[in-house]
Amino acid sequence: MSRNVSEKAETPRRVLVGVSAGIAAYKTPELVRRLRERGCEVRVAMTRGAKEFITPLTLQAVSGHRVHETLLDVEAEAGMGHIELARWADDIVVAPATADLLARLAAGMADDLLTTAVLASRARLWLAPAMNHVMWDHPAVRQNIATLEQRGARTLGPGSGSQACGEEGYGRMLAPGEIADAVTAGSEALAGKRFVVTAGPTYEALDPVRFIGNRSSGRMGFAVAEALAEAGAEVTLIAGPVHLSARGGIERIDVRTAAEMRDAVMAQLPADAFVSVAAVADYRPASRSDEKIKRSGESMQLELVPNPDILREVAGLSPRPFVVGFAAETSDVGENARAKLEAKSLDLIAANRVGDDCGFDAGENALVVYSSDREWDLGSASKTALAEKLVSVIAEQMENA
Repeated sequence: MSRNVSEKAETPRRVLVGVSAGIAAYKTPELVRRLRERGCEVRVAMTRGAKEFITPLTLQAVSGHRVHETLLDVEAEAGMGHIELARWADDIVVAPATADLLARLAAGMADDLLTTAVLASRARLWLAPAMNHVMWDHPAVRQNIATLEQRGARTLGPGSGSQACGEEGYGRMLAPGEIADAVTAGSEALAGKRFVVTAGPTYEALDPVRFIGNRSSGRMGFAVAEALAEAGAEVTLIAGPVHLSARGGIERIDVRTAAEMRDAVMAQLPADAFVSVAAVADYRPASRSDEKIKRSGESMQLELVPNPDILREVAGLSPRPFVVGFAAETSDVGENARAKLEAKSLDLIAANRVGDDCGFDAGENALVVYSSDREWDLGSASKTALAEKLVSVIAEQMENA
């Protein structure tokens, strides 16, 4: 249900929060509180299984309204509670969205109040998945997410970290504040834009078992890709060898070497923008042994040759996309970043210091972004938070370009 700007200013955003049967349901009361703090009017609908994890009374207390549980509700207009809710909501936020709930929505099932309300509504649909990381990686779950996103659903997360089962990986429901911020943001700054993003290291083989590489985990690149997708962009993520999962809705291409990454990038152009987060190896061995190199006890010389400079090549195209580079430096970060910005004719460069205690393979980072005439100090924060700030800068600069 759309409203014009003046109506939104006078009328609170009406959000239906759907709760399905997952342990992450304990976060839902906090989500309701956060939405109400942002001026939203909130109603709650629960699946039968969700009541095994949290009580309707708790959600009634934090929302200020009775919780909806029954498909045919004698207290609703004409007994059709799902229609009443479907027409009322501006946004439907399913948090947590379990694998079962996603499957039922993807299949178009309407076998309880929540799924029926979703099918009967034109409200924006937001999904906050929460499940075991292996389940999240299952092709069936990914296909269901892709199907729902193709129909217009917006996926929030999941995040990565420790899970209730004791394992770690992608599958945690995002923090309630992050979900509330996304729902109330108001616009998708990069809707209709297509981005190509690179992430992770490249590995350059010496022989069948050894390679030259670096410590990049790919987390920053994956965070940038996800932040771009959250801002409405169509994203293709070209990833070096990493142990990460990209959330649904992002097209992923896996590569190993710098040459493979270069070819994959060029195959995805033209695009509106290219964000080069990957720590691409500058050099590769001049030759690769077909067999494992045996230890001889003698010193060994290794000849290296330059790898393709993907960033410079993309920035030199005509027509060219909006080009964002990264500069990972151990010293003189600002000076080196500005030199790289000018030498490679970039639109923006995000600079960070790396070393034994920061940058690569860490959960947090610190970024300063430079253009030819400005700089933005994004501070030190989680890579997810920094990616969101970086995407805001990119969207602003692309709009003004």
